Amino acid sequence: MGGLLFLALAYFAVGQAAATRSDAQTAADAAALAAALETRDQLADQWVANILKPDSWQDIFDGEVAVPSACWRAEELAASNDASVRCQADGPLGYSVVAQTDGTVGDTIVPGTEDQKATESASAVIEPRCTFAMPGDEADEEVLPVLSCKGEEWELEADDLLDLPKPEDLFDVHLAD
Repeated sequence: MGGLLFLALAYFAVGQAAATRSDAQTAADAAALAAALETRDQLADQWVANILKPDSWQDIFDGEVAVPSACWRAEELAASNDASVRCQADGPLGYSVVAQTDGTVGDTIVPGTEDQKATESASAVIEPRCTFAMPGDEADEEVLPVLSCKGEEWELEADDLLDLPKPEDLFDVHLAD
C-alpha cells in the first residue's frame, strides 16, 4: 500500500512539473505573438501613412522601414501570464522569446523541485499577405496599384480612401514551426 501511495505522489510531482512547463510555453507563445502583432500594426500604420506613395509599399511589406521594437509588448504580456521573457527581433519580421515562469513546480516528494522554474521558447513571424504591380509609366500619378491580399483585391482610389484593408488583411502573424 505504501508503494502505491509513493507512486501516486510521484505521478502528482510529474503532473505539477508538466503544468509548470505548460505555463511557460503558453507565456512564450503569447509573448512572441504579442510582439509580432504589435509590429504588424506598426507596419500597417506605415502603409496607411504612405498609401499615396506606392513606391514605398514593398519596403513596408518587407519590414524594411523603421518601426520600434515591440519586445516591450512581449514583456508586458509575459508579466500578465506570471512569467518573464528575454525577447529579440529575428530580422525585421519576427521575434523570438524565452519565457521563464515566476512560479515554481512547488513542494513534491522529488527533492529540489520547490525552487525549480520552467523555461520555454517560442518564435513568431509576420508574413505579408499582399502583392501589387505598379501602374505603367503612362499611368496617372493619382492611380494607385491594385492590392491583392490572399484572394481579396483592393482597388484603391486616391480620392476615396475610406475602405482600407485592416492590419490582418495586410499581414499574417503566426508561431514559427
